[in-house]
Amino acid sequence: QVQLVESGGGSVQPGGSLRLSCAASGGMFSRYAMDWYRQAPGKQRELVAAIDSGGNTNYGDFVKGRFTISRDNAKNTVYLQMNSLKPEDTAVYYCHHRRTDRWGQGTQVTVSS
Repeated sequence: QVQLVESGGGSVQPGGSLRLSCAASGGMFSRYAMDWYRQAPGKQRELVAAIDSGGNTNYGDFVKGRFTISRDNAKNTVYLQMNSLKPEDTAVYYCHHRRTDRWGQGTQVTVSS
């Protein structure tokens, strides 16, 4: 079965950057869409970015050109490059395999001065 492991989270000052990675195992990667979601304390989980098997992408409205999702099918990995981070981006970020509805364990991103 598909397993997802996120990495790359951490603490950064406003305006900084982070690159999240999500490594998938168990097959079923290259042909299926992958998503990044996030959940802040007391808030619902929300879609950050999505990428389909053809590399087409879409983003949450709040991203506004700051984040980029990409994938490397040879490495079974999806990435989220986050630039110009704001305190309101603080959340746990989750990787999601859409076909199987599998989730990673999440990685904490904290943006604070």
